[in-house]
Amino acid sequence: MRLVQLTIPTGAREAILETLDSEGVDYVVTDETSGREYTGVVYFPLPAPAVEPVLDALQQEGIEEDAYTVVVDAETVISRKFDALRQEYENGDVEEDRISRQELRTHAEELTPTLSIYVTLTVVSALVATAGLLLDSPAVVVGSMVIAPLIGPALGASIGTVLNERELLISGAKHQILGVVLAISSAAIMAWFVRVTNVVPPGMDIAAVDEIAERLTPDLLSLVIALGAGVAGILSISTGVSVALVGVMIAAALIPPAAAAGIAIAFGRPTAAIGSTVLVFVNVLSVNLAGLVTLWYAGYRPENLFDRASTQTRVRRQIAALAVVVLVFSVFLGGITYNSYTAGNFEQDAREEVEMTVQEEYSQFEFLTLEVQLDDNYPFRDPDRVVITVGGPPGSTSAAVLEEFQTLLQERISQHTDEQVTVEVRFVNRVT
Repeated sequence: MRLVQLTIPTGAREAILETLDSEGVDYVVTDETSGREYTGVVYFPLPAPAVEPVLDALQQEGIEEDAYTVVVDAETVISRKFDALRQEYENGDVEEDRISRQELRTHAEELTPTLSIYVTLTVVSALVATAGLLLDSPAVVVGSMVIAPLIGPALGASIGTVLNERELLISGAKHQILGVVLAISSAAIMAWFVRVTNVVPPGMDIAAVDEIAERLTPDLLSLVIALGAGVAGILSISTGVSVALVGVMIAAALIPPAAAAGIAIAFGRPTAAIGSTVLVFVNVLSVNLAGLVTLWYAGYRPENLFDRASTQTRVRRQIAALAVVVLVFSVFLGGITYNSYTAGNFEQDAREEVEMTVQEEYSQFEFLTLEVQLDDNYPFRDPDRVVITVGGPPGSTSAAVLEEFQTLLQERISQHTDEQVTVEVRFVNRVT
């Protein structure tokens, strides 16, 4: 529910009150005594879905741009007319729960902080994410997402496009580009500093850190996060629901991958940064694509009727362009996904070969573990080495038998891949 306070321009009083009467709106009018070009102020309650159509109808009756309209939340409204108005506008479709176009624009502007605050929070969130990744600490990485101020620009650009608010669109786009650049560069600088000062162990293998490794080789599931964040963000802001948690979700799609890219660059692994960098850009585009589609489906249109046809054409073209670019990036992520799939199948095949060989020909061994080590050709990593650990009583085997066992496994496992794979067998004495 909303309470609207509206100044009545000189000469428009009768038309505005007639419009409110025709809409079945309860109102109270007070005289304006400040001496300005207004004759009064009208107060009236509205259901949230009614704010936009009623204000649009009043706009046509002479509300000038220099007049002001205040829309605030109302906790309770007791009125028969209000109940009838609510029944009229609450018809069960998607537009019922959304806030007005005017409120949406205000929320989008409020979610984007001033430039200095935006830069500071983005840099701080990137530094915290970098520390969390290097420490392999999921809790710290999640903390960096809470700090990141990315939801405002991400949603503001979509809202500016659909409402034909050029200033909001440009501001959102610029802030998003700036945020990505700041996040990657800040992470790279911090990672370089901790590396040269030996804050992290010398020769640290970033691929061995789980929190980093999973973002250096992203797959198609990462795309779901960004699309879901875009839809959830727009639905949250357009229905007046708190966007705090959704902001964390959007930051999850952008900040950790950006930090991972910066770390890879700082550690002299530029090819390792390709996957995470692509993930950052595809996530940014996906959030915007999902936001545009959701806003248009929710029924938001420009205020000026003459702008609606051109805006509709522009929105459709922008959706199509974003969808094509996201699809291209998705092919790249799909390639990584397929690469991971083949590596997983190879590991399963190798494990079956070892189990069969031990069971049928080397029953004196006990199969313990198998580890497939991938090469460093990011982001499409292939199997490079298979390390097999078997056990048995002390003195139960000889070096010649182990060498024969390893040669046989080398031959059988290599049949399951086109890559050159090295098989290594380790024997562990097992005391029973």
